[in-house]
Amino acid sequence: MYNPATIREKFPILSREVHGHPLVYLDNAATTQKPLCVLDAMREEYLNVNANVHRGVHYLSQQATDLHEAARERVKTFINARKIEEIVFTRGTTEAINLVAATFCESQMQENDEIIVSEMEHHSNIVPWQLQAKKHGFIVKVIPMTDDFQLDIEAYKKLFTERTKLVSVTHISNVLGTENPVDEIVEIAHQNGVPVLIDAAQSAPHAKLNVQRLDCDFLAFSGHKMYGPTGIGVLYGKEEWLEKLPPYQGGGEMIDRVTWEKTTFERLPFKFEAGTPDYIATHGLATAINFLDEIGQNRIFEHEKSLTKHCLEQLRDIDGINLYGHDSSSVVSFNVKGIHHLDIGTLLDRLGIAVRTGHHCAQPLMSRLNVQGTVRASFALYNIPDEIDVFCDGLRRVLKMF
Repeated sequence: MYNPATIREKFPILSREVHGHPLVYLDNAATTQKPLCVLDAMREEYLNVNANVHRGVHYLSQQATDLHEAARERVKTFINARKIEEIVFTRGTTEAINLVAATFCESQMQENDEIIVSEMEHHSNIVPWQLQAKKHGFIVKVIPMTDDFQLDIEAYKKLFTERTKLVSVTHISNVLGTENPVDEIVEIAHQNGVPVLIDAAQSAPHAKLNVQRLDCDFLAFSGHKMYGPTGIGVLYGKEEWLEKLPPYQGGGEMIDRVTWEKTTFERLPFKFEAGTPDYIATHGLATAINFLDEIGQNRIFEHEKSLTKHCLEQLRDIDGINLYGHDSSSVVSFNVKGIHHLDIGTLLDRLGIAVRTGHHCAQPLMSRLNVQGTVRASFALYNIPDEIDVFCDGLRRVLKMF
């Protein structure tokens, strides 16, 4: 039995007040709050098992190494990767995409080659490709979006040429909540002999990922959006692709042997993990994954879907409201005619309601929607219908001020 009230007790921050009102936290697409089990696991490791990982012969180092590598195994199982060699720890989705952008473009592409992204992308899946395009003379092509907030798959098919080398798309839009048909996107790309990277930052907390079923070549997600610590993320890559790519950074951990004449590099995945890893955060991420699995992601998805439906039923009755991506399952983005989104967010904050306003690091998508920004409420496993009611009542109260 899914019991959000019991779950909420595991998140002490949810019981605090903001501006004299109980906190209603609806900014989960930006980052989620952390359960006590994650915080306790990290604190316990700092207090009792803190030592640098790998190569240490002393007991604490071996313990810390075991926890760190157990976390890699946990991530492998979570996304159903074939091997632990396919799991690279990064600082987050952004670094993971930058890693692929830098190494893939350097080793696999030539001037006038093409990369395909979509109109829904977060800046972290646009800017890295633009930087590489400017540096190497590549071309970035864009999958357009239809008026009902879906990617135009027929237009996507027509973007491929013999110069297309990579497709990089978001699984779920952080603005619209649209779940893109990544199975079909991957299949079409592979028919054209092109690998695919999936930005799963928004899907990892909500949907069960299976990289073998998706058959994607790369996939990236962040710990902090799925109840884990900040500063930790994952890049999954098929072993054959990771073997082809050169190191991203140089330093300790990622070397086999260094001489003045030549350096050789470690085996996968360590080739891509230069320097001391955040081994405390990897343990925290593994604990967060255990937390999600104990609840059940199917239950979480259904709960968040019901919250979204409950919210939309109320918002649709508000005069002048424009909803974007209304079929989403955990994100509601909107504007109200004649009122700036920043003003709405600021006044909601005075009522203790935390929502996100602005362009959500998706300015090209804002241009497509012909707006400068939106108000975004996003839901998590610990939100409850009463909070949706407080949010909608608060919004009506704010709108009366105008």
